[in-house]
Amino acid sequence: MEKNLPKHIAIIPDGNRRWAKARGFEPWIGHDEGAKNIEKIVNQAFELGITTVSFWGSSLENLGKRPMREKKALLRIYEKYFEKLIGSEKVHSNKARINIFGRWREQLPKKLVKILEEGIEKTKNYKNYNLNFFLAYNGDDEMIEAVKNIAKKYKSGQKITGATIKENLMTKDLPPVDLLIRTGGDPHLSVGFMMWDIANAQLYFSEKYFPDFGDAEFAEAVRVYQRRERRHGR
Repeated sequence: MEKNLPKHIAIIPDGNRRWAKARGFEPWIGHDEGAKNIEKIVNQAFELGITTVSFWGSSLENLGKRPMREKKALLRIYEKYFEKLIGSEKVHSNKARINIFGRWREQLPKKLVKILEEGIEKTKNYKNYNLNFFLAYNGDDEMIEAVKNIAKKYKSGQKITGATIKENLMTKDLPPVDLLIRTGGDPHLSVGFMMWDIANAQLYFSEKYFPDFGDAEFAEAVRVYQRRERRHGR
């Protein structure tokens, strides 16, 4: 499967709540199943040799819109599974660096922030893989902040290039996205997710809700990508 392998796959894991509702469960059961599924996909990415995988977790407004019981349950799920990820033997044996993007330090509870910071610290020197999580993140917010940074740094008349913009994004150290996967059967993008980095990405929309989009489905999305011809805007 090595030929034409995507280097960077980004995933919008949609459908957790609808998966739960279809089964008569509370919404957080769907979030819990989705979190379990992330572990399967990460392990599959290691096996396939996908060096960078990004997951969109929540937008800036996402948690605020949810009912309080669901919000509390979701935060507990974040705590549980990020602690598990940080302690994962496969993360450490594969030298996978954990990166968190967004306004999570401002928006999330201190206990969860501490867990996330621990994951970043313990894996900061790993260079084989990148596991990226976008929490309290909006793509338009990222772009606005990049423009503000450029306005502060550059004088009038200085040339601004695509490289200039990339250097001022939260994702400045990540490669461009080759394949964007969205689950849940609703083919659209969300809050400008990684808008600069997905400019030339191939798109893959799955009808399956995220808890049902397992390692086999992930591998199939990679195979579909490998069969496509990339034109990069031509």
